[in-house]
Amino acid sequence: MAGGIGSRFWPLSTPEFPKQFIDILGCGRTLIQLTVDRFKGLCPMQNFWVVTNAAYVDIVREQLPEMPVNHILAEPAARNTAPCIAWACWRIKQEDPGVNVVVTPADAVVMNPEEFRRVIGNALQFTEKSDAIVTIGIKPSRPETGYGYVEAGDVVGGEICKVKAFKEKPRLEVAEQYLRAGNYLWNAGIFVWNVHTITEALKTYKPNIASDMERMKTDADVQEVFPQCEKISIDYAVMEPAAADGKVYTHPADFGWSDLGNWASLHDKLQKDSAGNGAVGKVRLYECSNCVVHAEEASKVVLQGLDGYIVSAKGDRLLVCKRSEEQRIKEFSQE
Repeated sequence: MAGGIGSRFWPLSTPEFPKQFIDILGCGRTLIQLTVDRFKGLCPMQNFWVVTNAAYVDIVREQLPEMPVNHILAEPAARNTAPCIAWACWRIKQEDPGVNVVVTPADAVVMNPEEFRRVIGNALQFTEKSDAIVTIGIKPSRPETGYGYVEAGDVVGGEICKVKAFKEKPRLEVAEQYLRAGNYLWNAGIFVWNVHTITEALKTYKPNIASDMERMKTDADVQEVFPQCEKISIDYAVMEPAAADGKVYTHPADFGWSDLGNWASLHDKLQKDSAGNGAVGKVRLYECSNCVVHAEEASKVVLQGLDGYIVSAKGDRLLVCKRSEEQRIKEFSQE
């Protein structure tokens, strides 16, 4: 899934060129390229599919040149994750009606790809032998209020657990309770299932979306039907009702995952100096502490005396703001 606009990462990420196509970690690979990289040995390039906004198709082709062009699905409108996933799975089923599928966002970070491959391999083995829906649950390292949670139940085999319930983003006190309880996991939005399982689940829980998918036979059909699909997340459309019916499982995991949704999460993943600064680019810091700086395109950046700031330069745009005011970046980026 590569259709988001990454508005919380302005000015680095813009609607014209969002964060999934940017080398945000300064490692030489963009987030969508890193997403593909971590499946090495699990999935050959000809089996990858990308669902993205129609405006980003050329960027996907440029960054993933080995991927089959007909596997890039161009959404004519943003309709949230349920129609996005449904469209990909209906198309995949046309090519192979018995295949297993892993669904993942293109803009997350995984710091331990080897452990990621082990977990996904386990989940694939589980869905190969059952009609289970599996969500990857991240073992929480802190009482995070920015993620939804998965309540894990009994172990049913290996490391796979039954899902009791999905929980909305909690208040801090509730997140602390989840952490103490020990059986609550962050919902990473990474799903594993057989393509037949998910298409049948959509027919059961969201027959209107399933019906729309059946109507999308040609490109003209896509242009007409997809923008009219119900705008709903896969969590609300399938995961929550299927969990209530006892059909959803989770694999607890710890592979250094972050949804990289904001500057705070980037600061967390960057290597930091002794004063807690994380920087990408040719950046020199004097008497600075707890800053996150991204200025990869600049030939030289010098900062002095800043404590707890975000500094980002991209093209002719520059952001300097307190990390404590990060929630206002959408407001700051308005024309």
